[in-house]
Amino acid sequence: MATEKITAETRTEFGKGAARRIRRADKIPAVLYGHGNDPVHLTLPGHDTMMALKHGGANALLDLDIDGSSQLALTKQVQVDPIRRTLEHIDFVAVRRGEKVTVDIPIHVVGEAVRETLVVTENSTVQVEAEATHIPEFIEVSVEGAGAGTQILASDLDLPEGTTLLVDPETLIVNVTEQVSAEALEAELEEAEAEAGIEREESDADIEAAAEAGEAAEGSDADKGDSAGE
Repeated sequence: MATEKITAETRTEFGKGAARRIRRADKIPAVLYGHGNDPVHLTLPGHDTMMALKHGGANALLDLDIDGSSQLALTKQVQVDPIRRTLEHIDFVAVRRGEKVTVDIPIHVVGEAVRETLVVTENSTVQVEAEATHIPEFIEVSVEGAGAGTQILASDLDLPEGTTLLVDPETLIVNVTEQVSAEALEAELEEAEAEAGIEREESDADIEAAAEAGEAAEGSDADKGDSAGE
């Protein structure tokens, strides 16, 4: 994992008002925790930090220059504005080179399973232990040519050297199943509702279809009567 250098400023102003002022200046409030030290409150440059997190992924490792001192910082939590999608706040954990850390790594599914199958990602991340400066950005799982019934477990993952799996090896990561048709899905739903004693209300489409069927039947009976009269 590449480490990007960011110049940080320590801050002494706190609260919502101070955070708003920081964001208006295109900067990001942040806090650095770890190694038994008191939390360090920081201000980071907005654009540079955003690009560093984009390149580093969910577990971006930054080299923070804090008042002339270098500190490796692992990204632990990022708050994003739900509407503007701007960075609101970042929590970091201080780490050292060679130190082992516990992180959740995203799963990337690639390839195409055989036709008429459904690929379900049962777990989108997997927890591992890795050296702080060698955290994999993601773990790739291929389903190329996989048929229905294929299951990829945590033990099947191809982990980089030095990375240790921390979850149960039998944890299901990706499941390839038969694709269920809309008709079969509807039938299963109706059966489940019947077993639960749920009565469906007829939809407008069902009522209209029944009315049309009734009118057609009446017309057929009338035609038969005319033929008999002749």
